[in-house]
Formats: sequence, C-alpha cells, structure tokens
Amino acid sequence: MTALAVVLAVAVTGLTLHTLVNATRWLRRPPAAPAPVDETVAVLLPLRDEAARLAPCLTSLLAQRGVARLEIVVLDDNSTDGTADAVRAVAGTDPRVRLLTGAPLPDGWLGKPYACHQLAGHVSPEANVLVFVDADVVLAPHAVAASVAALRDASADLLTPYPRILAGSAGERLVQPLLQWSWLTFLPLRAMERSPRPSLAAAGGQLLVVDRAGYDRAGGHAAVRDRVLEDIELGRAVKRSGGRIALADGSALATCRMYTSWRELAAGYTKSMWASFGSPAGAAAVVVTLLALYAVPPVLGLAAAASGRYGVALACAAAWLAGVAGRVVTARATGGRAFPDALAHPVSVVLFGWLILRSYDLRRRRQLSWRGRPVS
Repeated sequence: MTALAVVLAVAVTGLTLHTLVNATRWLRRPPAAPAPVDETVAVLLPLRDEAARLAPCLTSLLAQRGVARLEIVVLDDNSTDGTADAVRAVAGTDPRVRLLTGAPLPDGWLGKPYACHQLAGHVSPEANVLVFVDADVVLAPHAVAASVAALRDASADLLTPYPRILAGSAGERLVQPLLQWSWLTFLPLRAMERSPRPSLAAAGGQLLVVDRAGYDRAGGHAAVRDRVLEDIELGRAVKRSGGRIALADGSALATCRMYTSWRELAAGYTKSMWASFGSPAGAAAVVVTLLALYAVPPVLGLAAAASGRYGVALACAAAWLAGVAGRVVTARATGGRAFPDALAHPVSVVLFGWLILRSYDLRRRRQLSWRGRPVS
C-alpha cells in the first residue's frame, strides 16, 4: 500500500511539473500593447437565442482599437427570442456591422459549424484574418489587435487565445477550471505546435483566430460540418492540410462565462464530452486514470490515517497537494481563482468523470441536444 501511494505521489508531481513548464515556458502570451494591425480583419459572431446576453460582447467588438480595417459579421441562426432586434439595438447604424439571417440547417450539418460556415462565406475578399467569437465572450479594447499579432508571431494558421473563464456557482467553480488545467497538464504545448499530427491538437471556439488562407486550405467549417467539437476538429483539419496551430493565454484579452448555472454547465458538457476521447474504452481509461491520480489519494490517505498507517497517509497527502499545486499553477497562469477552489480538486475530477459517463449514456439513448437541436 505504501508503494502504491508513493507511485501516485510521484506521478502527480511529475504531471504538475509539466504543468509548470507549460505555464512558464511554452504558453504564448499576446502583447499587452500591440502595434496597429495593417491587415483587414473580420470578426464573426454566430448567435442563436442570445438576445439576453449579446450586448456586452457586441459592445466590446465595437470598441476595438488598433484595427483600422475591421468588419463585424453577425449571423442570427434562426433565433426565436428577438436576437436580431437586440443586435440592431446595440450596433445601430455602425457601418462595420453586417447582420445576416441564417439559412435552415441542411442535412449532415450541426448548428455551430454551419453558422460559422455561413459567416465565413460572407466575409469581404480583402479580409485575411478571421476571428470567431462566441456571444458569451467580452473582449478588451486591444483584444483583436493582440490576437492577430500573436497569430503572426506564432507563424500559425490557427490560434486560440483562451479567455479568462468566469465562474459563479459552486458547480462552475469546481468544473470550469479543468478546461485550462487539462491542456496545461497533459498537452505538451510546444510539441503540439511543431508536430504535424492531427491527434495532437487543442483549440477553443470561444475565441478563435485563423489565417484566412489556412482556413480555406483546411476546408473551413465544411470540413467539420458534423463534428460536435468543431473547434478542435478544425485545428486537426488545419494540421492535416499542412498548417500550424497554437494556444495562448488570452486572460488579459477576454473574459467568458460559458454557463450561468450547474444545470447549464451539465447540459453543455454532456452534449460534447463523448466526442473527446475517441471511444467508450478510451473515455473509461481516462476516467479511471484521473480518479486514480487525483481522487483516490485523499480517500486512501484518510483511511490510512484512521488506521494508523501514517507513511501511507503522508504519501497520499503529498499526491493530493501536488494535484492542488497543479491547479494553483494553472490559475496563476490563466487568470483563474486559486484558493480555496484548488483544494477541492479531487471533487472536481469526480464531477468531471460523472459528466463524461453521463454524456456517453445520453448519447447511447439518443437524448443529446443543444439549443433545441439534436447533437447526435
């Protein structure tokens, strides 16, 4: 038992050291004071039933600085809540904004890829950078200019400047930080940039910056028309076409509150988690590994301490603290909350595992949907 506890402590410590290296050496950081952009940039905003929360996002887009040739293309994707009227109320007569009405969803397409596909098809020929933004993202005034600078500095075709994720409810605070923690802990960032392997890819659709030529070469969103995780799949398509992708810390550029309750969060994760691991067997292996590394040590340690096996308890405490340290490093690197949230990392991992299992179960029963549309 002592040997097992030591192995767990060593494994978690190794992963946390990898998190530290990624966060301090390999994670790209866009410039705080970017030079003016001399390219034409198109910001693309897909909306479906977002009337209640689009105003901060669109207002922040209209306030962008350092991009002289900026166009903002908004698509109302068959909303039923007055989204188009809300867009007009915010944009007024600003000539940079064009509002499109989405076409009916064709067979073989999911909603988000088709909305982005339509947006890209209405961009002016002069635009050579596309910036896809979700309605729950609020940008700093220099965000677009800094994102374009980071894309060019990385010599990449696709860049994700990951926003600072806001979390209000207890469920959000437990689960949402795992987004950044997972790729900082398990993904070798610099190898991801250099490797041509499509399987070694990460991206986030909340704020996605692409070189237009690279986007077209990869097939655009038509290449990922039926993919639930269209952002990651687009990154893989870029790699398959010979392009490069990169991640950056966008916490100084944008904020994003993806969900406003546990119910929303559970529905959002459940609709897509099944697509993250390739197969049920792969998902099961991931869940078992995460639980063994991050949830078992505190339980085992408490049981060992209660029975007087203090060596085992000490090793388990070391494993738990190493996991907590990984969360703290991630929070410091991406603008998140470190304490006391990081102390509950084992609970976060358990909830994450449950969401994965729930996703597969609902998919098996063909009950997955999002915004009124079936997902699978």
